[in-house]
Amino acid sequence: MCDMGFLPQVTEVLDQVHPDGQRMLFSATLDRDVDQLVQSYLHDPVVHSVDPSAGAVTTMDHHVLVVHGPDRYAVTTEIAAREGRVLLFLDTKHAVDLLTRHLRASGVPAAALHSGKSQPQRTRTLAQFKNGQITVLVATNVAARGLHIDDLDLVVNVDPPTDPKDYLHRAGRTARAGESGSVVTLVLSGQRRDMSRLMSEAGVEPTVTKVRSGEAELSRITGAKAPSGTPLDGGPAAPRPKNVNAPFRGLGTSKDASRARGGKSRKAGEARKLAEARKAAMVRRGR
Repeated sequence: MCDMGFLPQVTEVLDQVHPDGQRMLFSATLDRDVDQLVQSYLHDPVVHSVDPSAGAVTTMDHHVLVVHGPDRYAVTTEIAAREGRVLLFLDTKHAVDLLTRHLRASGVPAAALHSGKSQPQRTRTLAQFKNGQITVLVATNVAARGLHIDDLDLVVNVDPPTDPKDYLHRAGRTARAGESGSVVTLVLSGQRRDMSRLMSEAGVEPTVTKVRSGEAELSRITGAKAPSGTPLDGGPAAPRPKNVNAPFRGLGTSKDASRARGGKSRKAGEARKLAEARKAAMVRRGR
């Protein structure tokens, strides 16, 4: 509730509660705004934690993979095609849907999870991810909190987070209950400085590696491999996007591209007809 902007309402309610009363506070994490509530409203609190905040970090391997812009798309696809489950984080619902369609067209059993899905859809998708029907969950930050999946050993930030708190919440989907796991963040060369600052604020020292698709180093870190290329939904194989520097923010299907070309052709035809009509009118007027 603090992260969603409801802290003023929470404090207003607490201000009306008798100061000598007994209180219990439950939180997935204890930091920043929540810690402020603890200091202001709890007296001599006793802390019970099922998973200490520092515990998960010590059982995680953190990697920053520096990728070449035109190769970022292929790197992501190969990571998704690995053996075992993987959780991919992107910034927007649109990007999640586009990547999910591409992965399925490449033969990777993937499904999307974001706030645009109904609750029954989300429940079904999570159940399929847990039982292994799908091996890749492509999600926005809606999956960064309150989600527990047994034996999830790899989380990938396809779009790097912009806040250290978001990074830690995303990373916390792996290495749960004492298990180990890896967190991988893909960055371009120009993003390295900002990512280094974010990692420092998050208290994380990642291993930084330059990788390319098809390389043994990428497979060693993530288990990446080439996808089968056989579409899962009976459609055509996924096209490679033209804008490879930002493939997940505006990736279109072949149908979308065809529609765009058709629109340009129609506009050109309309402009040509208008010019011919103007020329004919000038001839009739004797100009």
